[in-house]
Amino acid sequence: MDSAIQLISDGDGLAVIGSPTAVERFLVSEGLPSKDLELQRLAPALRAAAGAAQAGSEIAANSGRWVKLTRESAQLVDKYGLRTSSKTNLSSGVLKGNNGQIKGFVEFVKSPGSLRPNPALLAGAAGIMAQLAMRQAMDEITDYLATIDEKVDDVLRAQKDAVLAGMIGAGLVIEEAVTVRERVDRVSEVTWSKVQAAPTTIAHTQAYALRQLDALAEKVEHKAKIGDLAKTSKEAASKVQEWLAVLARCIQLQDAIAMLELDRVLASSPEELDLHRLGLRAARQNRLELISQSTDHLMARMDAAAGTANTKVLLHPTASRTVVHSSNHVATAVLDFQGRLGIERDRQSLEARRWVDAATEVRDKVLETGTAGVDAARRVGNETFDRARSVTDKLSSGIAERALRRRGDDEEG
Repeated sequence: MDSAIQLISDGDGLAVIGSPTAVERFLVSEGLPSKDLELQRLAPALRAAAGAAQAGSEIAANSGRWVKLTRESAQLVDKYGLRTSSKTNLSSGVLKGNNGQIKGFVEFVKSPGSLRPNPALLAGAAGIMAQLAMRQAMDEITDYLATIDEKVDDVLRAQKDAVLAGMIGAGLVIEEAVTVRERVDRVSEVTWSKVQAAPTTIAHTQAYALRQLDALAEKVEHKAKIGDLAKTSKEAASKVQEWLAVLARCIQLQDAIAMLELDRVLASSPEELDLHRLGLRAARQNRLELISQSTDHLMARMDAAAGTANTKVLLHPTASRTVVHSSNHVATAVLDFQGRLGIERDRQSLEARRWVDAATEVRDKVLETGTAGVDAARRVGNETFDRARSVTDKLSSGIAERALRRRGDDEEG
């Protein structure tokens, strides 16, 4: 039995194809969890393609497993020196079973054996890999929605807007299509006709949610008074999770549509499957970039607000603390959301400075700056004295007024 295996990576996952024994041995040796690649799904689509007999025999003889690319599994691409094709954007190679050396590259292997190259089989395998990656992403979003305080269904039910209502309906139709597809292992013309209009509805909802996040950022940006800033920041912190949940649901449904699309292309135009896969990948990346820009903008505005609050912590300790805490709340929610979608960002959480720490810092700066410090201290002292005198005057005035009123009451009595 041939112990060589094919390794194919599309940047999201790694396919391991070969005899069942060789594939299992490789995965165990590397300690990698995997899923069935479901190569048998390619057989109907490849019957009419060139080299169908060869492809059919390869599918029958070989097993395929799919591994999600994590930091550990991604190292295999470098470890085994897989080569990337400029046409397919796939990294691939044929690995010898005995000594772990590259025997050849999938697209260019010329030697006889069970792992002869077949463009249709390679494209089909890449298409299924993309579907498995989409399903994995959908499951991760489901887990994300289950961990936030308010489930997406609860958030959506609370909304009265017709745009969100449309997405709820589209989601029901898409979920039904995915359920049918998993039962019959294909997407029929009838099933596809039900979901064709859904992408437009979802795109409208995504744009609406992004506008809501942008509006929150603008409100924070335009507040100058620390009291108004505290109120607006607190409102943003309470609303941001809801709109992130809506965006997550949009991405989840868009991935489901893409998964159904690949099935339709595989059945109707298998020769276009690889190009369609690359197109869907680029479209998804563009969507994520838009979301990244909007959420980064919101975090930047919240960080700026926190910076402003920290400069005013002496005079407004409570409001300043509210702003910084709200900023950190938003940052935590956004970074968790971005991480679930594969959008990596680095940010150091701001910490609200205690009033005593801020006062100590001012005192130290005053002592270090000599004459300027004396002047600053005098100004700070005068301002403090003026505020104290103002409060004292008001209290004295109030006491005097109350005394006069009592005297007048006594005289009348």
